[in-house]
Amino acid sequence: MSACAVAPRAPVEAAAPPAPEPVTPAPAPVEDALPGVEMTSDMMYKLTKAELEFKRGQWQGPYMTMMTLAQQTRDPRLAKRAAEMALTAKQGPEALAAIRLWRGLAPNSDEAVQYFLGFAVVNDDLSEAEQIFAERLKAAPPAGRGLAMFQMQQFLLRAKDKAAAYALTERVLAPYGDMLEAHLILAQSAFANNDHERARAEADAALRLRPDSELAVLTQAQVAPDVEGAVKVLTDFLAHHAGAREVRAAYARILVDNKQYDEARKQFLLLLKDQPDNLATLYALGVTAMQSQDLAGAEDYFKRFIAVLGDHPSDERDPSKVLMILSQLAEERGDFDTAAQWLEKVESNDSRVYLTARLKRAQLTARKGEVDEARKQLEALQTSDPVEQAQIIQTDAQILRDAGDTRTAFVVLQNGLKRFPDNADLLYDFALAAEKLGELDVMEKSLRQVIETVPDNHHALNALGYSLAERNVRLTEAFALIDKALKMAPGDPFIMDSMGWVQFRLGHLAEAEDMLRRAYALRNDPEIAVHLGEVLWVKGDQTGARKMWSEAKAKDPKNDALKSTLARLNQSL
Repeated sequence: MSACAVAPRAPVEAAAPPAPEPVTPAPAPVEDALPGVEMTSDMMYKLTKAELEFKRGQWQGPYMTMMTLAQQTRDPRLAKRAAEMALTAKQGPEALAAIRLWRGLAPNSDEAVQYFLGFAVVNDDLSEAEQIFAERLKAAPPAGRGLAMFQMQQFLLRAKDKAAAYALTERVLAPYGDMLEAHLILAQSAFANNDHERARAEADAALRLRPDSELAVLTQAQVAPDVEGAVKVLTDFLAHHAGAREVRAAYARILVDNKQYDEARKQFLLLLKDQPDNLATLYALGVTAMQSQDLAGAEDYFKRFIAVLGDHPSDERDPSKVLMILSQLAEERGDFDTAAQWLEKVESNDSRVYLTARLKRAQLTARKGEVDEARKQLEALQTSDPVEQAQIIQTDAQILRDAGDTRTAFVVLQNGLKRFPDNADLLYDFALAAEKLGELDVMEKSLRQVIETVPDNHHALNALGYSLAERNVRLTEAFALIDKALKMAPGDPFIMDSMGWVQFRLGHLAEAEDMLRRAYALRNDPEIAVHLGEVLWVKGDQTGARKMWSEAKAKDPKNDALKSTLARLNQSL
């Protein structure tokens, strides 16, 4: 919602604007005349020496050279260069001195003013900034004053002292009570400072000035006391302005946030009818279709997104996320070839996204039974980033584990740790591989090393606690480890499963059943079902136990936990 009410980059109101009136163009800014300075050999030497020293990491000498020459020659370009050097070196006072000199030498330079305002606001030096803001608004032509107000707002968003920035905004905008933009900015500033009554009053004032203003109604919704109030504001407006796209989009996003996906989809479809090639709407429809489990519909919308984006090469949006979703949808229906083809199209400038796509492609190749080919694809990946190199090793080991070659996976991870001994993710995977091979001492040592390296790694805490509970040893310690993990990630169904299982081992059957039922409600995982079934069996509810085990078998007929549990209890399904 707030994203819809942020200051625009152009004058307010793209939706339902009033009839345009002739506007007298603003006069071109006066440019400061540069001094006529002869470039002597001595000056050339000093400038060249300063630049070379700055490139080598020095800043004080080069900065002083630029400042001295700027004062001697009265050339603002040298003061600007001194400011850039100080800012690069993160030397605040020196940067401010250079910017002040720059402004003095070029009083008509808007760039110098922008530098100064940005620096002053970030450092909460608002007194001089306030005078500049007031002068800029007064000097702005009427047609451009609203934009100047929003530019001021963008500067003040960076202020650390929010209360002082709010007070400054009130004082500077006081003379402009007849302008929509002033009331919008005051409403947003008041809301950010928890002055909700003032925020609502300013939003109401803005809408009174322009009853057809989408920005005003979006601001009203933003500062509404609750979601119901925001929805009423938006729907009331839409009842009289059905073509208000930004308002409808904001309403649809509220519906999504409240998991009303079918109703949200109706709103996005209305938006799409008006603009069939709108990329944002196509993406939103794809997401809502997925949330409603209409995977075929989601795939159609995302395919259309890619096609429309391809028809507009000037659009700089990165399609990688949508390509990855399309690959996932194809994989879920078992079409691994199509899934891989979508991944082949990922050519993101973000190396992490590109690597993720290539790693996933290798996994898809392995799922087709082509494990050797998948490993060759991984071997062909080139990266100098140690974190990415470790990810490749982890994926290689995962492919081997999924293929049933746990021993080779263990060796791959072991060799990986020789290269990257401090990588906690590699160490965690190595611990799990060790457990699969029955190397329990290695597993426990590795997990403890992970916990020591990354104390808030709830996965390692949970894995170690569960391992102890599964072996029915050191249950007090197991409970403490899992309890700590659960406090870090209270909604994680797998950690909840571990807690239920350790409660069962401790003999706390009621607590175990309650926790496992909650975990299973969050995620219908076969292993959780197996654990819950055993708890019910011990409690005497054999019908309930068999029901859970049957559900586990339906999801994963080859589940190891189910097989071992049934064998241990001498039962069959």
